[in-house]
Amino acid sequence: MDTNISSFKGETGVDARRRIRNGGSNLAPTSGMAPGFVQGNLAILPKALAADFARFCQLNPKPCPLLASSEPGDWRLPTLGEDLDIRTDIPLYRVWKNGELVEEVRDLKKVWRDDLVSFVLGCSFSFEEALVEAGLEIRHQTQNVNVPMYRTNVQCKPSGPFHGAMVVSMRPFKPADAIRAVQVTTRFPSVHGAPVHLGKPELIGIKDIAKPDYGDSVTVKDDEFPVFWACGVTPQSVVATAKPEFCITHAPGYMLITDLLNSQLAVL
Repeated sequence: MDTNISSFKGETGVDARRRIRNGGSNLAPTSGMAPGFVQGNLAILPKALAADFARFCQLNPKPCPLLASSEPGDWRLPTLGEDLDIRTDIPLYRVWKNGELVEEVRDLKKVWRDDLVSFVLGCSFSFEEALVEAGLEIRHQTQNVNVPMYRTNVQCKPSGPFHGAMVVSMRPFKPADAIRAVQVTTRFPSVHGAPVHLGKPELIGIKDIAKPDYGDSVTVKDDEFPVFWACGVTPQSVVATAKPEFCITHAPGYMLITDLLNSQLAVL
């Protein structure tokens, strides 16, 4: 990851989208980009599956907090931002067929279809700003890597063909800092909210904390333990299980940056 977080100071959501759309940046995860602006996970499905997936999000609000969805074939999401094109404004996309990842692409123009419905889900990158303001270190930022993410043994509530295991993201903290992190993130239910698990990763089916299923490993010091948040990469685990004939997601860590403000999501 070749990114300097300080270089994004003052960047807005629309600035970031235009930069990404125009290829004006190195390919890098979006954590720390456009500080203050909400980031979102992406799932794009054919219209025939849209109602079942919307219901899946409703039943599983921790990993899949729905921020917005589009009309079929419409690449715009006006409630999330002006000058927003879902086909071009994420740094890296994944294309799936029958539950198999077939390619990663920088834009969707060649694979776009008129029956596709876009779903944008809240992302934990949005509450990281509040954690930093509370004086907490975000280890994947300081180590300049992607956040570590893991498939768990926690099963989501099914809807139609959609079922499967929850994915979690992890940030390590000392015990006192972990308590503070819980307090801070509880205020952001629309971007995953409070952690779903603290410590003992084996209890949620994670065999090796040093080997994430997505993203990169980070250092967990001897006086720290891992803290796990529900993650919007969950639909990618579910897609692999449900095997829809066609689906598009973001690549883990590469998010849609919106015009919404993180401060608008906080519950006081």
